[in-house]
Amino acid sequence: MTLDDLRVFVAVCRAGNLSAVARELGCTQSAVSQHVKRLERETGVSLLERQPRGVVPTPAGRVLCEAAAGSIAGLELALRHIDDLANGETGSVRVTTGGTTVRHFMSEAIVDFRRRYPKVSLEFRTETSSRSCFDALTAGNLDLAWVTIDGPVRGIEQRPVVHLPWVLAVRTDDPLADRPCATTAELTDILAEIRLIRLPQNSTSGARLDAAFAELGVRSSSDTGVADWDTALLLAELGLGHAVVPALPGRLVPGDSPLRLIPLPDLPPLPVGWAVRRWDALAPLARVFADTVAHCCTDAAGGVERGDGIWEAEGRR
Repeated sequence: MTLDDLRVFVAVCRAGNLSAVARELGCTQSAVSQHVKRLERETGVSLLERQPRGVVPTPAGRVLCEAAAGSIAGLELALRHIDDLANGETGSVRVTTGGTTVRHFMSEAIVDFRRRYPKVSLEFRTETSSRSCFDALTAGNLDLAWVTIDGPVRGIEQRPVVHLPWVLAVRTDDPLADRPCATTAELTDILAEIRLIRLPQNSTSGARLDAAFAELGVRSSSDTGVADWDTALLLAELGLGHAVVPALPGRLVPGDSPLRLIPLPDLPPLPVGWAVRRWDALAPLARVFADTVAHCCTDAAGGVERGDGIWEAEGRR
Protein backbone atom coordinates (compact mmCIF):
# COMPACT_ATOMS: atom_id res chain seq x y z
CA MET A 1 0.00 0.00 0.00
CA THR A 2 1.58 3.24 -1.16
CA LEU A 3 0.67 6.90 -0.90
CA ASP A 4 0.01 6.90 -4.67
CA ASP A 5 -2.38 3.95 -4.26
CA LEU A 6 -4.37 5.91 -1.68
CA ARG A 7 -4.32 9.13 -3.72
CA VAL A 8 -5.67 7.35 -6.79
CA PHE A 9 -8.28 5.47 -4.77
CA VAL A 10 -9.60 8.69 -3.17
CA ALA A 11 -9.73 10.33 -6.61
CA VAL A 12 -11.74 7.39 -8.00
CA CYS A 13 -14.20 7.53 -5.09
CA ARG A 14 -14.80 11.23 -5.72
CA ALA A 15 -15.02 10.99 -9.51
CA GLY A 16 -16.97 7.73 -9.56
CA ASN A 17 -15.19 6.83 -12.78
CA LEU A 18 -11.83 5.16 -13.45
CA SER A 19 -11.38 6.59 -16.93
CA ALA A 20 -11.98 10.16 -15.71
CA VAL A 21 -9.24 9.74 -13.11
CA ALA A 22 -6.94 8.23 -15.72
CA ARG A 23 -7.44 11.27 -17.97
CA GLU A 24 -6.79 13.62 -15.06
CA LEU A 25 -3.58 11.80 -14.08
CA GLY A 26 -2.42 11.29 -17.65
CA CYS A 27 -2.22 7.50 -17.37
CA THR A 28 -4.19 4.48 -18.55
CA GLN A 29 -7.36 3.16 -16.99
CA SER A 30 -5.50 -0.09 -16.40
CA ALA A 31 -2.91 1.74 -14.30
CA VAL A 32 -5.66 3.28 -12.18
CA SER A 33 -7.27 -0.11 -11.77
CA GLN A 34 -3.97 -1.62 -10.60
CA HIS A 35 -3.76 0.88 -7.74
CA VAL A 36 -7.23 -0.12 -6.56
CA LYS A 37 -6.54 -3.85 -6.94
CA ARG A 38 -3.36 -3.53 -4.89
CA LEU A 39 -5.34 -1.96 -2.04
CA GLU A 40 -8.00 -4.68 -2.28
CA ARG A 41 -5.34 -7.40 -2.07
CA GLU A 42 -3.81 -5.84 1.03
CA THR A 43 -7.12 -5.16 2.80
CA GLY A 44 -8.68 -8.44 1.72
CA VAL A 45 -12.02 -6.81 0.86
CA SER A 46 -13.70 -5.32 -2.16
CA LEU A 47 -13.41 -1.51 -2.15
CA LEU A 48 -15.37 -0.54 -5.26
CA GLU A 49 -18.70 -1.62 -6.67
CA ARG A 50 -19.24 -1.34 -10.42
CA GLN A 51 -22.47 0.30 -11.60
CA PRO A 52 -23.83 1.07 -15.09
CA ARG A 53 -22.46 4.62 -15.01
CA GLY A 54 -19.21 4.09 -13.11
CA VAL A 55 -18.16 2.92 -9.68
CA VAL A 56 -19.06 3.68 -6.06
CA PRO A 57 -17.15 2.73 -2.91
CA THR A 58 -18.36 -0.23 -0.91
CA PRO A 59 -18.92 0.30 2.84
CA ALA A 60 -15.30 -0.75 3.41
CA GLY A 61 -14.24 1.54 0.58
CA ARG A 62 -16.00 4.51 2.19
CA VAL A 63 -14.17 3.89 5.46
CA LEU A 64 -10.81 3.75 3.69
CA CYS A 65 -11.58 6.77 1.50
CA GLU A 66 -12.53 8.97 4.44
CA ALA A 67 -9.47 7.98 6.45
CA ALA A 68 -7.12 8.28 3.48
CA ALA A 69 -8.45 11.69 2.38
CA GLY A 70 -7.77 13.25 5.76
CA SER A 71 -4.34 11.64 6.08
CA ILE A 72 -3.26 12.64 2.56
CA ALA A 73 -4.38 16.23 3.03
CA GLY A 74 -2.53 16.42 6.36
CA LEU A 75 0.63 14.87 4.95
CA GLU A 76 0.69 17.12 1.88
CA LEU A 77 0.16 20.16 4.07
CA ALA A 78 3.03 19.07 6.34
CA LEU A 79 5.33 18.62 3.34
CA ARG A 80 4.46 22.12 2.12
CA HIS A 81 5.16 23.56 5.56
CA ILE A 82 8.55 21.84 5.58
CA ASP A 83 9.26 23.29 2.14
CA ASP A 84 8.29 26.77 3.37
CA LEU A 85 10.66 26.44 6.32
CA ALA A 86 13.47 25.24 4.07
CA ASN A 87 13.01 28.04 1.55
CA GLY A 88 12.44 30.94 3.93
CA GLU A 89 10.09 33.48 2.38
CA THR A 90 9.26 31.43 -0.69
CA GLY A 91 6.43 28.99 -1.05
CA SER A 92 2.73 29.32 -1.77
CA VAL A 93 -0.56 30.23 -0.14
CA ARG A 94 -3.60 28.46 -1.56
CA VAL A 95 -7.07 29.86 -0.96
CA THR A 96 -10.53 28.67 -1.92
CA THR A 97 -13.38 31.16 -2.01
CA GLY A 98 -16.32 32.51 -4.00
CA GLY A 99 -16.00 34.22 -7.34
CA THR A 100 -16.39 37.82 -6.10
CA THR A 101 -14.61 37.52 -2.76
CA VAL A 102 -11.19 38.63 -3.95
CA ARG A 103 -12.55 41.92 -5.27
CA HIS A 104 -14.59 42.75 -2.18
CA PHE A 105 -12.45 41.44 0.66
CA MET A 106 -8.88 40.78 -0.49
CA SER A 107 -7.71 43.17 -3.21
CA GLU A 108 -5.89 45.57 -0.89
CA ALA A 109 -4.46 42.73 1.20
CA ILE A 110 -3.12 40.94 -1.88
CA VAL A 111 -1.21 44.05 -2.96
CA ASP A 112 0.19 44.49 0.56
CA PHE A 113 1.14 40.83 0.89
CA ARG A 114 2.76 40.73 -2.56
CA ARG A 115 4.84 43.79 -1.73
CA ARG A 116 6.18 42.11 1.41
CA TYR A 117 6.57 38.61 -0.05
CA PRO A 118 7.29 38.98 -3.77
CA LYS A 119 8.48 35.36 -4.13
CA VAL A 120 5.41 33.73 -2.62
CA SER A 121 2.84 32.24 -4.99
CA LEU A 122 -0.80 33.12 -4.33
CA GLU A 123 -3.26 30.60 -5.75
CA PHE A 124 -7.05 31.01 -5.69
CA ARG A 125 -9.59 28.26 -6.34
CA THR A 126 -13.14 29.44 -7.02
CA GLU A 127 -16.11 27.60 -5.50
CA THR A 128 -19.83 28.36 -5.73
CA SER A 129 -20.75 28.20 -2.04
CA SER A 130 -19.32 28.04 1.47
CA ARG A 131 -20.22 24.35 1.57
CA SER A 132 -18.15 23.75 -1.57
CA CYS A 133 -15.29 25.67 0.05
CA PHE A 134 -15.49 23.44 3.14
CA ASP A 135 -15.41 20.33 0.93
CA ALA A 136 -12.44 21.64 -1.08
CA LEU A 137 -10.56 22.55 2.09
CA THR A 138 -11.12 19.12 3.58
CA ALA A 139 -10.25 17.23 0.41
CA GLY A 140 -7.57 19.32 -1.27
CA ASN A 141 -4.11 20.68 -0.76
CA LEU A 142 -5.38 24.10 0.36
CA ASP A 143 -4.50 26.39 3.24
CA LEU A 144 -7.46 28.72 3.70
CA ALA A 145 -11.12 29.08 2.77
CA TRP A 146 -13.01 32.39 2.89
CA VAL A 147 -16.59 31.56 3.82
CA THR A 148 -19.80 32.77 5.34
CA ILE A 149 -19.45 31.50 8.89
CA ASP A 150 -21.93 28.74 9.63
CA GLY A 151 -22.49 26.15 12.31
CA PRO A 152 -19.80 23.63 13.28
CA VAL A 153 -18.29 21.63 10.41
CA ARG A 154 -16.45 18.44 11.26
CA GLY A 155 -12.71 18.74 10.73
CA ILE A 156 -12.90 22.51 10.08
CA GLU A 157 -12.14 25.46 12.35
CA GLN A 158 -13.87 28.74 11.52
CA ARG A 159 -12.87 32.25 12.57
CA PRO A 160 -15.01 35.33 11.82
CA VAL A 161 -13.27 38.40 10.44
CA VAL A 162 -16.11 40.91 9.94
CA HIS A 163 -19.83 40.97 10.57
CA LEU A 164 -21.62 42.54 7.62
CA PRO A 165 -24.82 44.53 8.26
CA TRP A 166 -27.70 44.00 5.84
CA VAL A 167 -28.98 46.73 3.54
CA LEU A 168 -31.90 47.11 1.17
CA ALA A 169 -30.66 48.12 -2.30
CA VAL A 170 -33.03 50.37 -4.27
CA ARG A 171 -32.70 52.92 -7.04
CA THR A 172 -32.41 56.57 -6.01
CA ASP A 173 -35.66 57.32 -7.84
CA ASP A 174 -37.50 54.62 -5.86
CA PRO A 175 -40.14 55.83 -3.33
CA LEU A 176 -38.15 54.01 -0.61
CA ALA A 177 -34.86 55.76 -1.35
CA ASP A 178 -35.34 58.61 1.15
CA ARG A 179 -35.64 56.33 4.17
CA PRO A 180 -32.67 56.60 6.58
CA CYS A 181 -33.21 52.95 7.58
CA ALA A 182 -35.94 50.33 7.80
CA THR A 183 -36.97 48.74 11.11
CA THR A 184 -38.70 45.38 11.38
CA ALA A 185 -42.18 46.91 11.21
CA GLU A 186 -41.19 49.06 8.24
CA LEU A 187 -39.48 46.14 6.52
CA THR A 188 -42.61 44.02 6.93
CA ASP A 189 -44.67 46.68 5.18
CA ILE A 190 -42.02 47.19 2.49
CA LEU A 191 -41.69 43.50 1.64
CA ALA A 192 -45.45 43.13 1.41
CA GLU A 193 -45.40 45.55 -1.53
CA ILE A 194 -42.25 44.53 -3.42
CA ARG A 195 -40.68 41.37 -4.82
CA LEU A 196 -37.12 40.70 -3.74
CA ILE A 197 -34.23 39.54 -5.87
CA ARG A 198 -33.54 36.18 -4.25
CA LEU A 199 -30.04 35.25 -3.04
CA PRO A 200 -28.70 31.80 -4.02
CA GLN A 201 -30.83 29.14 -2.36
CA ASN A 202 -27.82 26.90 -1.74
CA SER A 203 -25.81 29.70 -0.10
CA THR A 204 -25.24 30.20 3.61
CA SER A 205 -26.02 33.90 3.29
CA GLY A 206 -29.37 33.16 1.64
CA ALA A 207 -30.23 30.62 4.35
CA ARG A 208 -29.26 33.07 7.11
CA LEU A 209 -31.37 35.82 5.57
CA ASP A 210 -34.39 33.50 5.31
CA ALA A 211 -33.87 32.45 8.95
CA ALA A 212 -33.65 36.09 10.07
CA PHE A 213 -36.87 36.93 8.20
CA ALA A 214 -38.62 33.96 9.78
CA GLU A 215 -37.47 34.87 13.30
CA LEU A 216 -38.71 38.45 12.88
CA GLY A 217 -41.96 37.28 11.32
CA VAL A 218 -41.14 39.00 8.04
CA ARG A 219 -42.44 37.46 4.82
CA SER A 220 -41.08 38.11 1.35
CA SER A 221 -41.84 36.99 -2.20
CA SER A 222 -39.54 36.71 -5.18
CA ASP A 223 -39.62 35.91 -8.87
CA THR A 224 -35.93 36.60 -9.61
CA GLY A 225 -32.88 34.71 -8.39
CA VAL A 226 -29.16 35.42 -8.70
CA ALA A 227 -25.90 33.56 -8.19
CA ASP A 228 -24.08 36.23 -6.14
CA TRP A 229 -24.44 39.52 -4.28
CA ASP A 230 -22.94 41.59 -7.11
CA THR A 231 -25.60 40.46 -9.55
CA ALA A 232 -28.34 41.27 -7.05
CA LEU A 233 -26.96 44.81 -6.71
CA LEU A 234 -26.69 45.19 -10.48
CA LEU A 235 -30.30 44.16 -11.03
CA ALA A 236 -31.42 46.56 -8.31
CA GLU A 237 -29.38 49.33 -9.93
CA LEU A 238 -31.06 48.61 -13.25
CA GLY A 239 -34.44 48.95 -11.60
CA LEU A 240 -35.35 45.29 -12.05
CA GLY A 241 -36.15 44.70 -8.39
CA HIS A 242 -35.07 45.27 -4.81
CA ALA A 243 -32.32 43.34 -3.07
CA VAL A 244 -31.43 42.64 0.56
CA VAL A 245 -27.67 42.06 0.60
CA PRO A 246 -24.73 42.41 3.00
CA ALA A 247 -23.00 45.80 3.05
CA LEU A 248 -19.58 44.87 1.63
CA PRO A 249 -16.41 46.44 3.06
CA GLY A 250 -15.02 49.20 0.88
CA ARG A 251 -17.96 49.15 -1.55
CA LEU A 252 -18.79 52.84 -1.64
CA VAL A 253 -21.81 54.07 -3.56
CA PRO A 254 -20.80 57.24 -5.45
CA GLY A 255 -22.93 60.34 -5.07
CA ASP A 256 -24.02 60.10 -8.69
CA SER A 257 -24.83 56.39 -8.47
CA PRO A 258 -28.42 55.33 -9.26
CA LEU A 259 -28.25 52.99 -6.25
CA ARG A 260 -29.21 53.67 -2.65
CA LEU A 261 -28.41 51.30 0.25
CA ILE A 262 -30.87 51.50 3.14
CA PRO A 263 -29.63 50.02 6.47
CA LEU A 264 -31.68 47.21 8.05
CA PRO A 265 -30.55 47.41 11.68
CA ASP A 266 -32.88 44.72 13.03
CA LEU A 267 -31.39 41.94 10.90
CA PRO A 268 -28.46 40.16 12.60
CA PRO A 269 -25.18 40.90 10.77
CA LEU A 270 -23.72 38.23 8.49
CA PRO A 271 -20.39 36.83 9.79
CA VAL A 272 -17.74 36.10 7.16
CA GLY A 273 -14.15 35.02 7.60
CA TRP A 274 -11.60 32.25 7.46
CA ALA A 275 -11.91 28.49 7.70
CA VAL A 276 -8.96 26.12 8.04
CA ARG A 277 -8.38 22.52 8.97
CA ARG A 278 -6.33 23.50 12.05
CA TRP A 279 -5.18 26.99 13.02
CA ASP A 280 -2.24 25.69 15.03
CA ALA A 281 -0.98 23.77 11.97
CA LEU A 282 -1.37 26.64 9.51
CA ALA A 283 1.78 27.48 7.54
CA PRO A 284 3.44 30.76 8.63
CA LEU A 285 2.92 32.41 5.24
CA ALA A 286 -0.75 31.40 5.16
CA ARG A 287 -1.19 32.85 8.63
CA VAL A 288 0.39 36.13 7.53
CA PHE A 289 -1.92 36.30 4.53
CA ALA A 290 -4.99 35.54 6.68
CA ASP A 291 -4.02 38.26 9.15
CA THR A 292 -3.35 40.75 6.34
CA VAL A 293 -6.79 40.18 4.85
CA ALA A 294 -8.38 40.49 8.30
CA HIS A 295 -6.68 43.83 9.02
CA CYS A 296 -7.64 45.26 5.63
CA CYS A 297 -11.25 44.09 5.94
CA THR A 298 -11.55 45.56 9.42
CA ASP A 299 -10.16 48.88 8.29
CA ALA A 300 -12.53 48.98 5.31
CA ALA A 301 -15.51 48.11 7.52
CA GLY A 302 -14.58 50.84 10.00
CA GLY A 303 -13.79 48.15 12.54
CA VAL A 304 -11.27 47.64 15.29
CA GLU A 305 -9.05 44.71 16.17
CA ARG A 306 -10.39 42.82 19.15
CA GLY A 307 -7.59 40.52 20.21
CA ASP A 308 -6.65 36.89 19.60
CA GLY A 309 -6.69 37.31 15.85
CA ILE A 310 -10.48 37.76 15.62
CA TRP A 311 -11.78 40.92 13.94
CA GLU A 312 -15.30 42.30 13.96
CA ALA A 313 -17.00 45.31 12.45
CA GLU A 314 -17.22 48.32 14.76
CA GLY A 315 -20.06 47.93 17.23
CA ARG A 316 -20.95 44.40 16.13
CA ARG A 317 -20.69 41.44 18.45
